[in-house]
Amino acid sequence: MKAFDALQEAQKIAFAPFVFQATVSLRNLGILDFIFDNGTKGGVTIDEIDNKLSIGEYGLSVLLEIAESSDIVEKDENGRYELTKIGYFLNYNQMTSANINFTQDICYKGLYHLQEAIETEKPSGLKELGDWPTIYEGLSKLTSKEQKSWFAFDHYYSDEIFGEALHTVFEKQPKLLFDIGGNTGKFAIMCCKHDADINVKIFDLPGQLNKALAHAEKNGFEDRISGQEIDWLSDNPSIPKGADTIWMSQFLDCFSKEEILKTLKVAVSAMDSDTELIIIETFTDRQQYGSAKLTLEATSLYFTALANGNSKMYKSEEFKQLVDAAGLRLEADKKVGDFHTMFVCKKK
Repeated sequence: MKAFDALQEAQKIAFAPFVFQATVSLRNLGILDFIFDNGTKGGVTIDEIDNKLSIGEYGLSVLLEIAESSDIVEKDENGRYELTKIGYFLNYNQMTSANINFTQDICYKGLYHLQEAIETEKPSGLKELGDWPTIYEGLSKLTSKEQKSWFAFDHYYSDEIFGEALHTVFEKQPKLLFDIGGNTGKFAIMCCKHDADINVKIFDLPGQLNKALAHAEKNGFEDRISGQEIDWLSDNPSIPKGADTIWMSQFLDCFSKEEILKTLKVAVSAMDSDTELIIIETFTDRQQYGSAKLTLEATSLYFTALANGNSKMYKSEEFKQLVDAAGLRLEADKKVGDFHTMFVCKKK
């Protein structure tokens, strides 16, 4: 890269927060929608946007000028604006929308405290959302808007693989499945819909567990989906024996390596020789596209600044070492969906 081009790229990073907030404003004010809806007319002028949306020439000018410099919109010689492909994806792509809302509603203010979080290994930015030791205790207490953005982000990168994963989960026809970190109960409900003989027990923090069990009841599975409160960061967490399958989907990345090893050892103590432990993760070293790798590495900074201060999105080799150290044998290593890896493990 030439020095001039490198300098240009450096300025994009220096002013990235400005471009991001301008994008959020353009989207939320309906400007990107209006420009796109009128694209077949050869674009729209600032006056036409103002007449429709009543935002004002000044506000529109500052937003559209930086949007043009950032290749979000383009302007012809007659001052008419159209969306670029970048602008289209920023406004209409589901993955990008989930990322933007998560960044804006959950992470933006908290990331200001990233350096402190790095230095202390504490989620120093979490105070921007609430007074909890980790974000997980506070999920049920976030505002409705914050919850919507958090769960939309979380579900976008997990839900798409559930259907595919069910085939592996039910290959050996388990009768009792432990769902570790059951979230909203969506996977537990899918299991019950998939197999009439399965029973699921969800292990999670109280706030999340109550929500998951309420969803189970709403779907008519209160007799087959039960729960147990657990805090994996307590001194001696434990789960009972008896499960045919222990399911951990995008759960272990919420912990440090030491905490992951502790959690896996607890699971091993509840397993027999036939029990399967299934781990689903999005490993940074197994992503086909650079944008996916970037998303995961950004998520690591969310863990650092807001979630718990000491976890991240890991590489597959790091998890293999932890699985082995916990007393587990890796039986299968499968790609699931576009981003995920499934480890099927058994007790050594």
